[in-house]
Amino acid sequence: MKKQIKSFKAAFAGILSAIKSEGHLRFHLVAAFYVIAFSFFYNLSKAQWAVLLLLIGAIIAAEFFNTAIENVCDLVTKEYDERIKIAKDASAAAVLALSIIAVVVAFIFYFDFSRMYYIAMYFFSRPWLLILFVFSLIMSVVFIGKFKSKK
Repeated sequence: MKKQIKSFKAAFAGILSAIKSEGHLRFHLVAAFYVIAFSFFYNLSKAQWAVLLLLIGAIIAAEFFNTAIENVCDLVTKEYDERIKIAKDASAAAVLALSIIAVVVAFIFYFDFSRMYYIAMYFFSRPWLLILFVFSLIMSVVFIGKFKSKK
């Protein structure tokens, strides 16, 4: 049991470390928050929810792998090496590929002018929610830009 607890502690330490050092990860976490929040305005099926959650999980996991690969590469050498460049570029490309697919899926699920109008009117008819939403956007920008990368 001690080994499992130690493994969970290490995993959570890895999550916190990546959040502190990776602006792209923080961006994806914020995007995931808003995607999930706005999904409640749509009548998504269980399958659509599953697709969204799997895509979010895949993107976050890809960001963690990307961070791990970049850190290992930097540990190997700080000097330019074409193989290191390829490894770093490929891991970043994996995140980008998943992100592009997620945007396409979001477009398919959410692009509905009448629903967008309903959401806008929902917030504009409730000024306190609109203020809260704007405040959350400001806090999101602060969160994304807050930490300095160790690189």
